[in-house]
Amino acid sequence: MLLKQIKYFLAVVETNSFSEAAERCFISQSAVSQQIKALENELGVELLERHNRTFSLTPAGSVFYRKCSVLLNDLDAAVRETKAAAREDRPILRIGYLKCYGGYEFQNAISEFSEKNPDIELHIENGNHEDLYEALRDNRVDLVLNDQRRAFSDDYVNFELADTHCYIEISSRNPISNQNRIEPDALKNIPCILVAGKNQQVNEETYYRDIVGFKGNFIFAETLPDARIMVVSQKGFLPIEGIRDDSFFDSSITRIPLFKKDVPVTRKYCAFWKQGRNEQYLSEFAEILKKQFL
Repeated sequence: MLLKQIKYFLAVVETNSFSEAAERCFISQSAVSQQIKALENELGVELLERHNRTFSLTPAGSVFYRKCSVLLNDLDAAVRETKAAAREDRPILRIGYLKCYGGYEFQNAISEFSEKNPDIELHIENGNHEDLYEALRDNRVDLVLNDQRRAFSDDYVNFELADTHCYIEISSRNPISNQNRIEPDALKNIPCILVAGKNQQVNEETYYRDIVGFKGNFIFAETLPDARIMVVSQKGFLPIEGIRDDSFFDSSITRIPLFKKDVPVTRKYCAFWKQGRNEQYLSEFAEILKKQFL
C-alpha cells in the first residue's frame, strides 16, 4: 500500500470529487481513479460505491477515511517537527479553519501559499466557530477562516472574504428532496446533523436553533464525511455552508438552498487575525484566500 494512494483517497473524500482531488494532488483524474482502484484491490474491500459519475463512501470506506486521516495528520506533524528541529529559525504560520466548511477555497489557498513560500512552516487545525475564536484570542493560531457571528472588533483584522448561500443536504430518497428551496419550519420533524466535537455541541446547537431557526432534534458527527454518511442513511439533514453555487454530484444526496421568510440565508466568511501579528505573511495568505472566492 502506497502512501500516495491513501492521500489520493482522502483528497477524493474531502473534495467529494475525483476531478477536484486530481487538481489538489496535481495529477490526472484517471490516475486518481486507477490508484484508488489499486488501493481497493490491495485491501480487498470497496471503499467507494460508484454511481455513474458520482460516488458515496461504503461503511468500510468511512472507517478507512477516519483512521487514515488521523495517521496522516500524525505523519504530517512528525515531518513538520523534524524539519523544525533542523531549522529552528524557520517561520511558522498557524492557521485554523471551520471543520464544517464545505468549500474548497481554503485547501486551494494553502496549496498556493505553500508553493510561493516554501520556507514557511504551516500548522493547520480545524474546529467550530468558538474553537477558532478561542484559539485566536489565546494566540494558539495566527489566522482563522471563520464565519461572522459577532460584531467586528477593532482588536482584530476583519478581512471579509465572501457572502455565501446556505444549503441543507438531505437524502435523495426523502420526499423533501424534490423541493427547490426550503425553510427551517419545514424541517422541524427531521433531526439536524451538526459537525461538532463534544466540547462545542451545546454552542452549535444553540446557534442553529436560536439564530438559524431549526426547531427539531440535533445529532452530531465528528467530521463532514461522517455527517454525509448519516445523511445517506436518512438519519437527518445537514446544514452546509461555504458553497458558492448549487452544483453537487452525489446522486444519493440532494442539496437544497435554505431560505428564511422567503429570503436566502447567507453566511459571511472572513479571515481574522490580531492587529500587529506578522502582518506580511497573514495579509499575503488572506489575499490568496480571497482570490479563491472570486
